Amino acid sequence: ATECLDAMLACLRDEYGNPSSKHAAGERARRLVNEARAQVAELIGAQPAELVFTSGGTESNHLAILGALARDPRRQHVVTSAVEHPSTLQLLRHLEAHGVRLTVLPVDAHGRLDPTAIEAAIAPDTALISLLWANNETGVLFPVEAAARIARDRNVPLHLDAVQAVGKLAIDLRQLPADLLSLSGHKLHAPKGVGALFVRKGVKLPPLLFGHQERARRGGTENVPGIVGLGVAAALALEDMDSDMA
Repeated sequence: ATECLDAMLACLRDEYGNPSSKHAAGERARRLVNEARAQVAELIGAQPAELVFTSGGTESNHLAILGALARDPRRQHVVTSAVEHPSTLQLLRHLEAHGVRLTVLPVDAHGRLDPTAIEAAIAPDTALISLLWANNETGVLFPVEAAARIARDRNVPLHLDAVQAVGKLAIDLRQLPADLLSLSGHKLHAPKGVGALFVRKGVKLPPLLFGHQERARRGGTENVPGIVGLGVAAALALEDMDSDMA
């Protein structure tokens, strides 16, 4: 989007400070990151503090899955579907080869998932349910509301790969009790190389990249221009949601 590009160019040209630095340029960069965090949070009905900025959907999915498995060594079972994005399925197959127990739920001829299969797959050692919200090839929407109710009733964290849903569907995480949700900037006209993971308040998720940034949940100097672009894209998506959905 032109508005994203303009905001990013202004950031690259004028606001080159490191958000972690205490000088004036750093403080201005920090304010820009905080503003973008609030914009993205508003789009999905989250609190700003619940967002962790990442490099995109793949990293967000990895952070959710690996973080959930790192929480408790006694819970090493993941429930997923057969039609997940490769960033999820390839990781889970790799983990399966190294001892993680994996249940892959089938879909029907139309690509739909039966919520009762989710409930039947949950075991005492289930660490996570990880499901695609909107399929990137077929457009099929999974029954995420039912999945969230089942996960909450069984006290199992639910991760939603919402990369293809955010900015296209109305999402309100105040109403939908998912614990983790991935999104990617370039799916809503922000630049490539930036995304976010929603981590519900109270969910402890060990980091993949260590450092003080992002409340110690994702180390590394923030990609300020990318984050600013994502924030503007989120604000535009919210503004145009009704017309875009139609």
